[in-house]
Amino acid sequence: MIKVTIESIMFGFREILTWHTMKYALLSGLIVMIIWTGIGLALWPNLVTISEWLIGFLPLNMMISDGAWMMSTFICLLVIFLTFALIYIFLGNFILSKISKEKYASFSLILMASLTLFWIVIWFINGDFIHIKIENFLKTLPYTTVEHGLAYLFAGYILYNAVVISMLFMVNLFNRPLIKHLSSKHYDEDVLQHHTFKSFYYTLKDTFLFIGVSLLAFPLLFIPVINFLLQIALWMWLTKDTLQYNTASLVFNNIKEEKFKEHHKEIWFISFVTVLFNFVPIFNIFAPFFGEISMFYYWKQIQKQG
Repeated sequence: MIKVTIESIMFGFREILTWHTMKYALLSGLIVMIIWTGIGLALWPNLVTISEWLIGFLPLNMMISDGAWMMSTFICLLVIFLTFALIYIFLGNFILSKISKEKYASFSLILMASLTLFWIVIWFINGDFIHIKIENFLKTLPYTTVEHGLAYLFAGYILYNAVVISMLFMVNLFNRPLIKHLSSKHYDEDVLQHHTFKSFYYTLKDTFLFIGVSLLAFPLLFIPVINFLLQIALWMWLTKDTLQYNTASLVFNNIKEEKFKEHHKEIWFISFVTVLFNFVPIFNIFAPFFGEISMFYYWKQIQKQG
């Protein structure tokens, strides 16, 4: 099954770069961004207050240490987007003259991925140095200033997770036309099975579990390395059911829970690759669509094998 899993992931990468697939992600992302930008602007003081209250339970040393990592990560993301913007400011006309309109969105996505990889490598090499400098700077600030600054970052983290969750609900809306297109394009089929499972129910259930576990594990989010692993695990749990039920219910006429248990390792791995998109803003809007496409291909291969 390893070969099929890898093929599924490669299929997902190829298809996510096609305009037909990308338009679903961009439309969903635009809707979600507008909604949460409005909510964020309206409720920002309340979010910061809640964040300050939560952060107030942390020891000062932990707050400064992990606050330095949060700030360095935030700076890294700013540098990625600034580099992307500068390239288009100075080379935009040249790029437009060389790239067709059909390939423009795919080129932009590949460029952003390349810049992200480049700066992450730079950040990884110099991470300790950057962390020490920011940590020393935070130690010079009053406690309330550090607490308030981290509260702003954590409020942004809350909104970011709200976007991630919302994109899963959006993929529930668009999964049928998306999968129908892929089925017609690659398998000469345009007839899909009826929804056997209520995917919205699983997405809603996992959302409540995600929020509950995140609150209980809140202190762990401020411990380097552990916070990274915990975030991946939480996102995987949040995403897994939506991906498997959405796609399986359109491929198989009748599927039982035993089917998911039989392929649970492959499902978890596809979910793992999917949630890695969430670590980079903008890319996160493509995550659930990439996962759905990969999962659809996987189930089609299992269907062929009988």
